[in-house]
Amino acid sequence: MTKLKRTLLLLTILIGVSAYSQTKEDAFSDAEITAKATLEMEFETVIKHTLPAVVDLMGGKDAAINMIKGMFDSMKTQGFVFEKADVVSVSAVVEEQGQYRCVVENFNQMKMADQRIKSKSYLLGIYNDTDNYWWFIEAKQLKNQMMIDQVLPDFETSLDIPEDDMQTEAIDD
Repeated sequence: MTKLKRTLLLLTILIGVSAYSQTKEDAFSDAEITAKATLEMEFETVIKHTLPAVVDLMGGKDAAINMIKGMFDSMKTQGFVFEKADVVSVSAVVEEQGQYRCVVENFNQMKMADQRIKSKSYLLGIYNDTDNYWWFIEAKQLKNQMMIDQVLPDFETSLDIPEDDMQTEAIDD
């Protein structure tokens, strides 16, 4: 192999690895932006990073924002407080069915009355290559065949999508 061919091969490998890790970093960053927006009730940002088919099912952007705002207002009235929304990790990014995808692990902590709720949940990330940012959908929704048929027809994945885990504990005053 000539020196030029070896150099080109090495350059191709380095560019591929660099683009791959940047995409994973972008997924982590976009998931953090979305988690922060949820805590700060910046629903425009949350909707921007929600899979468009899900937003459509909610009646479009404005209806989705109103629905989420109403849900948060109702939770607040009941004494429900979000304490944490952290992105823990992002899986490897895979290319499937013409999409770049990953699984994002989140940790959420909430308080309601005399209980603290801690949950580990997962999102499926799908890269929006038109606008260069990630969309997300709750991975637990992928267990609902009717939902999949509406938002991701013919969906198949090799990604391991774990089950959500939730624990509650009493808060001592």
